[in-house]
Amino acid sequence: MRHKNANRKFGRVKNLREALLNSLARSLILREGITTTVAKAKELRPYVEKLVSAGKLGTLASRRRLISEMGGDKEASAKLNGELAKRYASRKGGYIRITRLGRVGKRAIESARIEFV
Repeated sequence: MRHKNANRKFGRVKNLREALLNSLARSLILREGITTTVAKAKELRPYVEKLVSAGKLGTLASRRRLISEMGGDKEASAKLNGELAKRYASRKGGYIRITRLGRVGKRAIESARIEFV
């Protein structure tokens, strides 16, 4: 039974699941919007919102944590610390919007657009 186990597994083992989320987060931060499945978008939203909140702190520890979370990608962490932190400085949360696009393709998986507000 899956009591109190809310996270999705996506048919992957833990390290591949974390790599998937890191890759999606990196793409979302750099492009400020991506198209993916609804399940992946729902799983990605709290992950990225916590990163933006950490970027707003602006401390040395938070900058190092963001570089670590982004897999050493300094461009994405610099964008979080600079541009996105300034944009959402007065906002308490809710930095991301998920818009459902409907079913796409032969497999008819419901896709969604996830982007910054």
